[in-house]
Amino acid sequence: MTAPAAPTAPAVRRTPSCGAPLRLHLSESPFGPSPHAVRAAHEAIDGTGTYPDPARTAPAHAIADLLGVRPEQIAVANGSDELVLLTALSLGDVRRPGVTTAGTFPGYRICLENVRRGCREIPLDGTAPGVAALADAFGGAGIAYVCNPHNPTGGALDRAAFDLLVERAATTGVPLVVDEAYLDFAPPGTPQVLDHLSTGAPVLALRTFSKAHGLAGLRIGYAVGSAELVARLREAQATMPFSVNRAAQAASVAALADRVHLDRVRSGNAEARERLRADLAARGRHALPSVTNFLAVPVQDSARAELLLERDHGILVRDAGRFGLHGHLRISVGDAAHSGRLLDALDAVDPTASPAPSAVSRTTAQEQQ
Repeated sequence: MTAPAAPTAPAVRRTPSCGAPLRLHLSESPFGPSPHAVRAAHEAIDGTGTYPDPARTAPAHAIADLLGVRPEQIAVANGSDELVLLTALSLGDVRRPGVTTAGTFPGYRICLENVRRGCREIPLDGTAPGVAALADAFGGAGIAYVCNPHNPTGGALDRAAFDLLVERAATTGVPLVVDEAYLDFAPPGTPQVLDHLSTGAPVLALRTFSKAHGLAGLRIGYAVGSAELVARLREAQATMPFSVNRAAQAASVAALADRVHLDRVRSGNAEARERLRADLAARGRHALPSVTNFLAVPVQDSARAELLLERDHGILVRDAGRFGLHGHLRISVGDAAHSGRLLDALDAVDPTASPAPSAVSRTTAQEQQ
């Protein structure tokens, strides 16, 4: 009898000679978390034998105090990913599909499809969200999502565009969920949900401690919005009351209190981002405008470039084609010491630098000076 064929071995990734991989694919902070947050997390581990507070009281109150809202307007969760799922499960008319833009974070569509609501994606206007078309789509939707600042382009909506979406949410009653994961990096005056909470519009912001606060490994985020929407979120969240662990809750409170560290991260990121932009431009590569901690860089073949950068150079970047923004790499702002390695590798895998992108529409990014 012929022996059964052995299973095919998985392809072995070649380890480049440059050492440990350079992580520029997940928008992680090279500045790390506040030392106070790290210390608080370690101290919280002493209570590992007991369940965490299911009401997330300490972080909810700390966030409310900082933002000047009531605690009942805050829902703390296991990262903003959990909040996207909770909003898809509980907000708006669940018999109607959700609507979002194409070319953005795919979690909105994935969650809407998995809870059987369905999702309609509105095409981008160049490299910016098609805000007018998105606003028009509210009429047939049960919930709407927009990412601001935008992932993966890095741009932010201007005031008129943001106000249009809020006004449409108010007139249709369709909840508008704004993913503000990168807002901490944006300049003062960037439109945000907090500006509209007193209007009564059904708006909700999703925020995270993973980016500017550097707590990605602890998984904690929060929603802030109308008390009615937050109450629905909390009702759905009651099915998983202990999803935010003790270390994450303690670290988030300490991180919020350390404003000096956050200010250093903001200023350091802005400086590093513009330095990286200038270094790319010097080699004929023109990144899209960004107010975040990453740049979207045009290349000839983004999927191939992502593969070769990892395989041959040990550099992890994100093919923005995975988000629907083909022909761009999303590259996190990293340590300046690694800039030369990144630039040389880019020249090796994509020797023909892309031309400067065309002007973005009225929703173009605001540059942080």
